[in-house]
Amino acid sequence: MAAAIRAFFDEATNTVTYLVWDPGTRIGAIIDPVLDWDNRSGEADTRSADAVLAAAEAEGVTLDWVLETHVHADHLTASPYVKARAGGRIGIGEHIRDVQAIFRPVFGAEDLLPDGGDFDVLFADGAEFAIGGLTAKVLHVPGHTPACIAYVIGDAAFVGDTLFMPDYGTARCDFPGGDARALWRSIHRLLALPPATRIFTCHDYKAPGRDSFAWESTVAEQRARNPHVKDGMTEAEFVAMREGRDAKLAPPLLLLPSIQVNMRAGRFPPAEANGVRYMRIPVTMKGGLRGANTQPPAVAGGGR
Repeated sequence: MAAAIRAFFDEATNTVTYLVWDPGTRIGAIIDPVLDWDNRSGEADTRSADAVLAAAEAEGVTLDWVLETHVHADHLTASPYVKARAGGRIGIGEHIRDVQAIFRPVFGAEDLLPDGGDFDVLFADGAEFAIGGLTAKVLHVPGHTPACIAYVIGDAAFVGDTLFMPDYGTARCDFPGGDARALWRSIHRLLALPPATRIFTCHDYKAPGRDSFAWESTVAEQRARNPHVKDGMTEAEFVAMREGRDAKLAPPLLLLPSIQVNMRAGRFPPAEANGVRYMRIPVTMKGGLRGANTQPPAVAGGGR
């Protein structure tokens, strides 16, 4: 039996969250839930997650899982809120440990639990688990980050930030631990799935000439039309394109708060002595500074 799927698009971050369930048992999962975040005020809101939870309730779905495809750099996760409201275990790929090792010293995140313990389940490549009567299989698809995974559930693959829509392309690889050659190979694991496999992406940015947002395609469509990885493209061509393109991209608006929260499975940094939780902003000076008294600290406190 095919999974039932509902998509929820957050235009503020161009992110798609999925409610996936087994129609027979009404057991389900939420994939990549969004916590609304105002970067100007440091205020968080749960309206996007509440909409998904309301849909689950309306469909009579009991949540067993809250699944992350990777540590997102463009939105904060609502996984702990979903778990607190509706239950379910928070799962992510086991290589989250690699991402935490990269960013723990950057943000002074000494409160991170050892061995990825902020998450309930760390999935290995090839792992299988049940969503009601459905079987979900995990594919490790690094490149965008070292910890990216895809979930193959029946005839549907939830691919995170590997592929975008066939008229748009592929994900960037310039974050720490990213690798264009790894992404090429990961994408070809996905493109080796049956041609009719439905591909569900984590983001959409409306390719030029397209008037509406979209997030579903097929393996066959990706192989025929995706300008970055369609049949006939070579790994060398892809790497040259991807690295050249990435060198010109600006960092995502929510990069710094997102990584700090998402590598903790959605937990905010611990409160300071005044009871307030703060994000940290690593400070760098373009081109460096001259003068003994002008070098900024390596890490400065930002807004909460």
